[in-house]
Amino acid sequence: MQKIKGVLIIIGGDLYLPSELNGTNGSDDATKTDTANGKLPDIESAIVTRFCEALKGDTHRIEIIPTASVIPEKASESYAQTFRDLGYKNVGVLDIRKREDARSKDFIDRVKKAEGFMFTGGNQLRLTTIFGGTEVLEILYHRYAHEPVVIAGTSAGAMVMSDTMIYEGHSHEALQKGEVKLSHGFGFIQNIIIDTHFVKRGRIGRLFQAVVSNPAALGIGLGEDTGLLIREGNIQETVGSGLIIVVDGSGIRHTNMASITDGELISIENLSVHVLVPGDVFYLSERKLVPFRTD
Repeated sequence: MQKIKGVLIIIGGDLYLPSELNGTNGSDDATKTDTANGKLPDIESAIVTRFCEALKGDTHRIEIIPTASVIPEKASESYAQTFRDLGYKNVGVLDIRKREDARSKDFIDRVKKAEGFMFTGGNQLRLTTIFGGTEVLEILYHRYAHEPVVIAGTSAGAMVMSDTMIYEGHSHEALQKGEVKLSHGFGFIQNIIIDTHFVKRGRIGRLFQAVVSNPAALGIGLGEDTGLLIREGNIQETVGSGLIIVVDGSGIRHTNMASITDGELISIENLSVHVLVPGDVFYLSERKLVPFRTD
């Protein structure tokens, strides 16, 4: 089987951006302040730095895709400015707001030429309903599989990257059957279900329900300003400043999921949970954690 040549970076939201000085983050869902004279500490800018390293050159074209946001101008400007500040002058915004836009020859040509893509936060259903079945998405699939492009997404832009996607579910009722709603995502990575803002918003229950409904899939809960850098479609390295929770349902011995009705509480026996810190590596095909070593 041919190895995937692209790099995928999924981010849990509230991404620290060096361009945001005492202002509001452009991803719809965060406010961050800078305390280091215009330069964020290394740990806070680690994800952006790794994105740039994966591109391997500041002459490459980067396209910001703010489609998930209801305020696309605001959502895209902070990212665009951050990359410009880091020396990337060839930065654009694919302002795709409806399916008709995704059929634009100009946008299609730009997707064929860019080497880096950043999907901002917002509403993941906007992404699937606007891009699903379009030539833009087909081009991205092909290039991710066969070329060393870098595709990143934060918050909603991360949740949409897997084949199965959470699109709704309240945290405090998440272990009641039927509370968590699932749909098809973009499918850049298979047998994965992604949730974001994971620790801060207490979303472990809804990832449990998503996984018990699909035990073949791994659940990945991304903390804020934390992400997974995925190479070859398999090697997942934790980057950023927070935690990642991996939920593995392959060893479940019992669940009442199939026998209860909507609204009843879910019982699960032998669900496995792993906690990853920055530097840890997780191999998807082997479902194996390799801890980061400092000694």
